[in-house]
Amino acid sequence: MSATLSYVNVFARDVVALSGFYQRVFGFTEIEAIRSPIFRGLDTGKSSLGFNALDAYGLLQLDAFSDTKGVKFLLNIDVDSKDEVDRRVPVAVAEGATLIKPPYETYYHWYQAVLLDPEGNVFRINHML
Repeated sequence: MSATLSYVNVFARDVVALSGFYQRVFGFTEIEAIRSPIFRGLDTGKSSLGFNALDAYGLLQLDAFSDTKGVKFLLNIDVDSKDEVDRRVPVAVAEGATLIKPPYETYYHWYQAVLLDPEGNVFRINHML
C-alpha cells in the first residue's frame, strides 16, 4: 500500500479571498462539491510535500519571517517554463502578493521566485530546468 498527499490546507483569515487569489494567479478550479462557509478546496492537478531544513530561511531570503515571525511552511507551485514563472510573478503581485525574491536560478537548477500571498503565507513559483 502506498501513501499519497491529498491536501495541503492553509489556515486563512478569509477563505473566499485567499482561495480566489490562488484561482486567479494559477487558474486552479474550485471543487464546489466540498464548499462550505468555512472551507474552499481547489483542484491543483497534483500535489507534492517538501521538508526544508532551517537553512532554507536564509537561502530564500526569509530570515525576517523565520520561526519567530510565523512562517512554518511554503507552497511550491510548478509551471511549465521560465517564461511562465516570469509571467505569473507580476500577476501574483497585482493580485496582492508581496515579492520577496525575484525569479532566479537556484543551485539545484530550478528557476523560481519567492512571494508572500495576501495573508502572508510563503509560496514559490517554480520551473525545474
